[in-house]
Amino acid sequence: MAYSYKDAGVDIDLEADGVKSLIKVLSYKRVGNHGMVGDVGHFAGLIDFGDKVLSLCTDGVGTKMKIADDLKDWSTVGIDCMAMNVNDMFVMNVEPIAFVDYIATEGISREQMIQIGKGLNEGARLANLNIVGGETATLKGMINGLDLAGTCLGVQEKDKVVTGEKVKPGDVIVGVASTGVHSNGYTLARKVAEENGGYSVKLPSGRTVGEALITPTRIYSEVLDVCKKIDVHGMCHVTGGGLLNFLRITHYGFSFDTPIEVPEILKWIAEKGALSANELYRTFNMGMGFAYIVDAKDAEKLVGLVDGAKIVGKVIEEHKVLLKGEEIN
Repeated sequence: MAYSYKDAGVDIDLEADGVKSLIKVLSYKRVGNHGMVGDVGHFAGLIDFGDKVLSLCTDGVGTKMKIADDLKDWSTVGIDCMAMNVNDMFVMNVEPIAFVDYIATEGISREQMIQIGKGLNEGARLANLNIVGGETATLKGMINGLDLAGTCLGVQEKDKVVTGEKVKPGDVIVGVASTGVHSNGYTLARKVAEENGGYSVKLPSGRTVGEALITPTRIYSEVLDVCKKIDVHGMCHVTGGGLLNFLRITHYGFSFDTPIEVPEILKWIAEKGALSANELYRTFNMGMGFAYIVDAKDAEKLVGLVDGAKIVGKVIEEHKVLLKGEEIN
């Protein structure tokens, strides 16, 4: 049986259209100081703050929470929540400094809260920020299980923000390895797993499918140091939408000729789900959770600076994404 993200319940194209429809009606602009810098649609929003910019972004863990519920293991989802926010800031070379969480649940569980708190605390350590507050809402009758999301505040000097405007054809894409599925595509991942033996199935490495799927998202905090040493033209956090995320950076396109090796769990999902390359690379990160775009002369130096980095492709003129010559759409 061949699976698809749409059949599993998530229509990426419809979601993109819905977001565009929402953005179109967001016409009001603040009067006075501290206005918005740039447009809505990048990985994080920017606010004018004199010679600096403040940055805000928000995200959650998504249906990965359902696997945590099934495994009764919520110890790492806090890291995921933190990562999905701070990685969107690192994309613009913005330093995350503060975070607030939001937990919506059908009923409070002390054990869940302790485990989630431990994960959030570890995520804060990895990202070097303060958790300054949060909110918990008991929504009996409205929500089943538990949902975890958060909002992050960051800061950077204006002239150090990386927006992607320097990206040009011929630039090299340096991909950085993910830790696995991270926190996107889980509606499809869960469907494949649940219909092919469940979370206790053993992978060739000996890990179970459940253990692999619950592995927390990598936090790419090395970005701040890399941007001090190399002239980075653009960056991408590879989340929902897979390689299509790169089209958010610039009006140019991207060709991936030597992608990072696919992790074991994603190979298993691909095989059991009989998924096409197009479906896989527009749904999952497929082993590349983050990427830098730099001048060709800086690519090898960058590879030497970042663990799990590899040259994966180049920037092209036409606004599209190619994987080994085939368009991803």
